[in-house]
Amino acid sequence: MARLKLALPDFEPHFKTVIPLTINFVNYGGHMGNDAVLTLCHEARLRFLKDHNQSELDLFGKALIQGDAMVIYKSEAFQGDDLEIDIYIDDLSTYGFDFIYKITRVSDQVEIARAKTGMVFFDYESKKVTKIPVEFENFSKI
Repeated sequence: MARLKLALPDFEPHFKTVIPLTINFVNYGGHMGNDAVLTLCHEARLRFLKDHNQSELDLFGKALIQGDAMVIYKSEAFQGDDLEIDIYIDDLSTYGFDFIYKITRVSDQVEIARAKTGMVFFDYESKKVTKIPVEFENFSKI
């Protein structure tokens, strides 16, 4: 079986946050469910944007939509674990970019998962993708 690979960028994360793994993220196997990873990434992404007075509906005047996602599981996480989520902005193109996430258990620094969400700038009025705002290009270089 071919395995997905996701290399981390060779620069420091743009943002870090810690999110406790609550019971609603745990599945019948007693560990974090596969669906929880994208929810945790979404929460981390919202925290990052809010930290910079931005949002998914207004990121330098344009909205964001998610075009694709990839998750690679590395280890189990359990209810009560604090998870650090590092966020990187990478692979800018004309209309979008990637958010890359590294999820690590705080207590022992074990990597739990990596994920990528391909984000596209979107204009809800015209219902069309739109070019990356120049301000975002500069912002992504922080």
